[in-house]
Amino acid sequence: MDKEIGKINRGEFQGTATDIIVAVREYNGKVGVDIREYATSDKYSGPTKKGLRIPAEHFSEFKRMINSITEKDLVPDSSGNNEKEGNHQETFNSKKFRVEKPGSGDMNELPDY
Repeated sequence: MDKEIGKINRGEFQGTATDIIVAVREYNGKVGVDIREYATSDKYSGPTKKGLRIPAEHFSEFKRMINSITEKDLVPDSSGNNEKEGNHQETFNSKKFRVEKPGSGDMNELPDY
């Protein structure tokens, strides 16, 4: 089960074009939302290690967080202060997620491109 949702062109740097692709993918029998960079060059074309995967069971929580971002949140503050009035940060429940250094986790969780 693979369903590409959309693509954002990041541009080209030193002969490599990069896109961010959002897709729903199944990996090791588990479905999730994959947000990953894809590179296109003379040497290699395909997915890179740069990206993340949102497990299907946590997608509604992720969607709620993303939908809470407003256009106003994305405007730089001219005073240099990053704190905006009413701004708050939400975190995933630590019981559901664990923070790891890249490459230190269970290799069965994410595909190794």
